[in-house]
Amino acid sequence: MRKVLLFVALALSVTTSAKQSVTVNVQAGKPGATINKNIYGQFSEHLGTCIYGGLWVGPESSIPNTNGYRNDVLNALRELHVPLMRWPGGCFADEYHWMDGIGPKENRPRMVNNNWGGIVEDNSFGTHEFLNLCEMLNIEPYISMNVGSGSVEEAAKWVEYMNAADGPMAKIRKQNGREEPWHVRYIGVGNEAWGCGGNMRPEYYSDIFRRYQTYMRDYNGTHIVKIASGASDYDYEWTEVLMDRIGSQMNAVSLHYYTVAGWDGSKGSATNFSKDDYYWCLGKALGIEPVIQKHLDIMSKADPNHRIPLYVDEWGTWWDSEPGTQLFQQNTMRDAFVASLSLDVFHKYADRIQMTNIAQVANVLQSMVLTKDDKMVLTPTYYVYKMYIPHQDAKSLATTVDGCAVKLVRNERFKNNPAEGANRPLPLMSATASKAADGKIHVSLSNVDADEEQEVTVNLNDFSAKKVTGQILTSGAINDYNSFDNPNKVTLKEYKGAKIAKDGSITLTMPALSIITLEVE
Repeated sequence: MRKVLLFVALALSVTTSAKQSVTVNVQAGKPGATINKNIYGQFSEHLGTCIYGGLWVGPESSIPNTNGYRNDVLNALRELHVPLMRWPGGCFADEYHWMDGIGPKENRPRMVNNNWGGIVEDNSFGTHEFLNLCEMLNIEPYISMNVGSGSVEEAAKWVEYMNAADGPMAKIRKQNGREEPWHVRYIGVGNEAWGCGGNMRPEYYSDIFRRYQTYMRDYNGTHIVKIASGASDYDYEWTEVLMDRIGSQMNAVSLHYYTVAGWDGSKGSATNFSKDDYYWCLGKALGIEPVIQKHLDIMSKADPNHRIPLYVDEWGTWWDSEPGTQLFQQNTMRDAFVASLSLDVFHKYADRIQMTNIAQVANVLQSMVLTKDDKMVLTPTYYVYKMYIPHQDAKSLATTVDGCAVKLVRNERFKNNPAEGANRPLPLMSATASKAADGKIHVSLSNVDADEEQEVTVNLNDFSAKKVTGQILTSGAINDYNSFDNPNKVTLKEYKGAKIAKDGSITLTMPALSIITLEVE
């Protein structure tokens, strides 16, 4: 994760077409690639109160907990069916020395978190605490190795500690109370090697990767997925070099893309923003699609059989921190739409994108939950993820939207920047659909129009609808959010407005600022 210090003022030019009725066409009879459940992965970094106070309070805390993990957060994550979680970073990963976080807690050395505010941590949350959490919640762990300031030996021993059934590292693990290996499969070989992970050139990192991966062994039948530290946003050269120089020695390559108003200065308030700010943000979120397309095109030239998938292992919104906090930001309906629109894009590339990790799971950036002392609230983004659970491991269905109004959005701050300065088209309706193993169709629809409802017709080609039910997430204003004093201002509700027409299509009226998931049998 980046460190950011700059101020940005937004100036937007928005062009609107007239409101129209919208038709959503779903190719229900032609299922495509499976939407890997790991597209719904989470990210937990030692930053602010994501770990300490968010996931972990320690067994001695007066806050209700199970072995140190907050009960309210545990329950929230269980209900979300989180498939995978990345840890310990982020920038933090490349200064983290794993052996400081094992053994009796009273013997663990304290450390300075140089990336995030110079806070001194006691290492009470380490390898055992993270992997045991994953095991409790049936979450697949994704470990980011310290390449920036670590060593090949340190990384190799960490893999052995987690996965070996016998040997010197397994012996130490058993002495620390864990008899069986955890069978960790996903290993990130560094993080943002072009930045906080070492300020490397792609050629140098490629050689470093080849060296590290050589000594990351498979143990006890666990085949490691070795993930290269990929590009940021528009750095297509980075991807070209990695594909050329690492090639078959990596099992996946990552990409980072944040919906942020530039890295220079203020990024804007999470809650106090204009309608123009809102629309620009959603246009920026959808800007991930051409970025994905170009990186995938580069990957295809070197890997025509598409053996290497793309992992978008950091993404989400980034606003100014709340005063006195470290990247703690509120989460509004605007963030909810960034989540739904981004997930819709990931579904379109389900054959190539096999994992994404929204930043982050608790209290930091676009989080699922917010905590304060013994209180917890669920964010609008949490509810989007809950609505989209049926898409996990379902077959993607090609979906098009016809008759949709489009806004052109632009940030004048970037007028001289070719990558950021051009007008971005923002369709006011987004849709995605999938078919589950039991034959049910799920269609998720997002009406991002801040003012107008939309009359929607959903055509399920080659599917005879007999029953339709739904859920809706909506609120009265673009900046509505759930606070500790009003935790249920934005929440999921049953939606009963969808009807099956005589021709088998489904009709519904979507309120302004609404996200709806339909289940069709």
